[in-house]
Amino acid sequence: MQIDKDTVAKIAHLARLEVNEQETETLMTDMNKILDFMAKLNEVDTENVEPLIYMTDEVNTLREDVVKQEITHDEALLNAPQQDGKHFLVAKVIEQKK
Repeated sequence: MQIDKDTVAKIAHLARLEVNEQETETLMTDMNKILDFMAKLNEVDTENVEPLIYMTDEVNTLREDVVKQEITHDEALLNAPQQDGKHFLVAKVIEQKK
């Protein structure tokens, strides 16, 4: 399969892209190179190759959660742009419907 100007125009339309004539030529060349590479990959004999699902045999290697630094409520409020001594004060973002 070869990519032509009409195919590039269809793909650009589907992707909601505006491409000029020079970009169309560049895209045609690049897309044809991609298809040529895929054709070469299809030539590789993979008859006796097991599919690779995971890169390693490790299963859920997790670390223990350890508290490394703890700050107090008052220390957290020190960095607040606005606070009332107990809470962070922020602008209202949700309005009630009447």
